[in-house]
Amino acid sequence: MTGSLLEVIALDVRDAVAAEKGGADRLEIVTDMASDGLTPAAETVAAIARECALPQMVMLRPGPGFRATDEVVEGLRGDARALAEAGAAGFVFGFLDEAGAVDLAATEALIHAVAPLPWTFHRAVDHAADVQAGWRAVRLLPNLATVLTAGAPGGVRDGLGVLRTRSGAGDAPLILAGGGLKRHHVPVLLDYGVRAFHVGGAVRHSWSDPVDPELVGEWRSLIDQE
Repeated sequence: MTGSLLEVIALDVRDAVAAEKGGADRLEIVTDMASDGLTPAAETVAAIARECALPQMVMLRPGPGFRATDEVVEGLRGDARALAEAGAAGFVFGFLDEAGAVDLAATEALIHAVAPLPWTFHRAVDHAADVQAGWRAVRLLPNLATVLTAGAPGGVRDGLGVLRTRSGAGDAPLILAGGGLKRHHVPVLLDYGVRAFHVGGAVRHSWSDPVDPELVGEWRSLIDQE
């Protein structure tokens, strides 16, 4: 991997191969982007693993929103086992309780289920009732690789202040900047010390089109400019 990490959303083998060709470091594997990304089929992960060497961070999220009942968590435990066997290198998950705080019970249950694999806390943190408290709850959890965050529900444009604050608090190594990420945000985020970037729609012409390796290559060059 180069100095900065580039993670690309992939829906299938074609996306994964294109992302690798373009210079991505890592994949986030999801299905149903109309719901902002849900748990993919184990067959998809296995098929990607056969054709692409990039590590797959696989979404564990059964439906829209960020709530998780005990039943949901138990179902995700089974999904995690199947996905790990299929080739997942890590997972993406995170939950909020009814008050909008980080649901530590649900999140920690999945941390234990996927151990020793690393995991990313996804953008649920941006939707917490108290975003800074959400970060404080998440940042010291075991095996945490990154926090996928825009800083605000509306995207990076609205969340730069939060990302600057979290970077100043020493969390820049955890930040995986994504969610409405535009090219002009990259120099600002690099200046904050952020070195990990997550793109989906930015590397395709539309969500009905596959990943474009040329666009991935352009992002690769952009984030590598120190």
